[in-house]
Amino acid sequence: QVHLEESGGGSAQAGGSLRLSCLVSGLSARRSSMAWFRQAPGKEREGVAAIYNGGSSTGYADSVKGRFTLSLDNGKNTMYLQMNNLNPEDTAMYFCAAERRGGYTLLQAAGYRYWGQGTQVTVSA
Repeated sequence: QVHLEESGGGSAQAGGSLRLSCLVSGLSARRSSMAWFRQAPGKEREGVAAIYNGGSSTGYADSVKGRFTLSLDNGKNTMYLQMNNLNPEDTAMYFCAAERRGGYTLLQAAGYRYWGQGTQVTVSA
């Protein structure tokens, strides 16, 4: 059974940093396509970053490029999202996702089979 568990969310001031973790069980994070999504109240779920090809390739939404970095710790089967220079527009529930189906783009939520429960990130001005 596949289980994804996010942690590391919390509150930060604008310009600050947070690191999210996604502990994966039941599948290999390195062998799967993994991604982070976020959803703010009243908005659709938005793709933030994804990693694939055994962790050698990554993709980011334009809104987070240069600020967020996604990585894998294969030994811990854990995916991380380092978020720097946060701004209030980054406030959302953040979800990790795994195993992208064929026919979907890298940051398309409908393409991912497994999801975590989410961790809240709140950034104040």
